[in-house]
Amino acid sequence: MNYEEMLAARQGGKKQHSRICIGDYYREQTDGKWHSVVDIHNSLNANISFSKALRAECDANLTILDSHQIHFSPVCDARGDVVRLDLEQGNYLSFSQFLEDNPSIVANKLFLRQLLSALADVTTRLNARGIYHVCFSPSSVFIRKGDNLPMVLSHGSYYMSMSDLPQFYAADARFVAPEVLSHGTVDCRCDVYSLGKFFEAIFETTEMPREFRPSIQKATQAIPEDRYASVADFQKSILRRQNVFRSVLTAGIALAIAALVVGIYFESFPETLDIEYVKPAPRQATDDLLDDGFDPSELGVVSADSAIDVDWESERAFEAKAEEIFRKKYETEANRVLSKIYNKNYMSNSEKRFMAESKSTIEELMQLQQQLGEESGLNSTRAQLIATEIIERLTEQKKKEMGGTNKNGVQLPEKK
Repeated sequence: MNYEEMLAARQGGKKQHSRICIGDYYREQTDGKWHSVVDIHNSLNANISFSKALRAECDANLTILDSHQIHFSPVCDARGDVVRLDLEQGNYLSFSQFLEDNPSIVANKLFLRQLLSALADVTTRLNARGIYHVCFSPSSVFIRKGDNLPMVLSHGSYYMSMSDLPQFYAADARFVAPEVLSHGTVDCRCDVYSLGKFFEAIFETTEMPREFRPSIQKATQAIPEDRYASVADFQKSILRRQNVFRSVLTAGIALAIAALVVGIYFESFPETLDIEYVKPAPRQATDDLLDDGFDPSELGVVSADSAIDVDWESERAFEAKAEEIFRKKYETEANRVLSKIYNKNYMSNSEKRFMAESKSTIEELMQLQQQLGEESGLNSTRAQLIATEIIERLTEQKKKEMGGTNKNGVQLPEKK
């Protein structure tokens, strides 16, 4: 038995415990295997607004096809309330726990660059769908053990109907924008504020890199209009300063080397030689074809500006064709895959079996998105947005065709 297992045994078979706003995250052992779960706070289950918000997030979670999103399945009690979330297979650590195990990781510039890129990318894609994470705290941002991939779990924009948001976020309220806590506007700027506070927190025990300081200062302004308009702008400002510092450092090193080379050169040649000046021979005049009214286009010469225009038109036409091909192929395949679980045989089964099939369906849809996107020559971000749009439309269509739901939230065939 290793140290983690001994510690888990003392904590009732649970390890890697972390408290997030909707419940308690931990790993537990069942039938000799470790599983990641989130126990929903009992006090929140009594709140009707929270129950509706949690059910809405559970439904949307299955349609978020992103490698940085932790997917989960709800577990309901006899009354139909969601009491627990079973997370997809993986060993996840909250970022605060990750820092305890690896305190020096914040000094690794490559890791910081990858962390910023991952969180900015997933947030940008979520914001494009009208979903806002709201609270980037070290306890609610996760790292997947093995590849150190940053992951997000629950998103705060679903819970804006809660009456007392400062109490809902509790200790993590300092990572939430002021306008959110006062039930103001929730948009991209609130995620800019929260992400800035996240990076500010991870540098509390070490010196913050110079390129982060002015960007974080602007991102965490109390007035939303004084912040960056989007998380992508926040990321660009940090990367731009990193490039400037790198260029200055490179130029300084180049100047030092040049000065050293020049010094060695003059040391090697202490005496100067008198060189007799020789007047160059006169250059013969040549005919200038342009003076004779010659048009370069007669030889097929095309100006750079016109070449660029033609390239852009070709590029737009190519992207439009690639998108059209991807839509047709993916809609056909997605309809086939979703029909496996949205049919009379499966919809009357237990929620446990339905959720198990949903997991495999998500994986198959993600693989199809990547495969068809590559075959169509479509970039991954655009392919993901189109795939999500198609899945949501087909899912709603099949729900309407199948009829109502049972007490556990599993849809049943329409009664005749």
